[in-house]
Amino acid sequence: MRTVVFDLDGTLADTSGDLIAAANVCFREMGFGDVLDAARDAGVALRGGRRMLVEGLTRHGAMDEAVVKRYYPVLLEAYGGAISKHTVFFPGAMEAVEALKARGYGVGICTNKPEGLAEQLMRELGAREAFGALVGADTLPVRKPDPAPLVETVRRLGGDPAMTVLIGDSDTDRNTAKAAGVPSVLVTFGPSGEDMAALEPEALLNDFRDLPDVVYGLIGRNS
Repeated sequence: MRTVVFDLDGTLADTSGDLIAAANVCFREMGFGDVLDAARDAGVALRGGRRMLVEGLTRHGAMDEAVVKRYYPVLLEAYGGAISKHTVFFPGAMEAVEALKARGYGVGICTNKPEGLAEQLMRELGAREAFGALVGADTLPVRKPDPAPLVETVRRLGGDPAMTVLIGDSDTDRNTAKAAGVPSVLVTFGPSGEDMAALEPEALLNDFRDLPDVVYGLIGRNS
């Protein structure tokens, strides 16, 4: 089976608003107030919880790895408590997923979000059953850009890595695909979209409506 594997944050969905809200819970506890702004810092948010903590502490001249380590569980708890308040799928994302499935592709998610939170988010968005597999940051001992999580996602889909494409939004996704020897498609509609071309993926995606044909051009179609 040919398979299509999606990153989650910044690729399928804009999760930045809820991530930033969770980080600001931490910064308020530290006495800094709301350090991150949803409009300005979406790109930071989509790089993950630790990155948000590092960025906020750095802005206040208070970067301390021990503080990041102490507050990361606080951030995850806050995030899990309001994980889908602001999060929305990018326009056409789920329609593209259904179109791919209709063409016979296996479809899964490989994310650097902790697996439990990724499962929770997809359930709350009513979309978990649309995907045949979900592998998170802590599913295996390693995370992207190590290729093992991608390979495991494909395995769970009953697919073959040699007939797989990874859809993502970052250098992490590009490097994961390269390490696994599969083509990558990077989306251009996220906060870092203008930087995607420089990563030289096999394809850029400006609109989810184009994805089924882009995938067909890269790995063909299941019979």
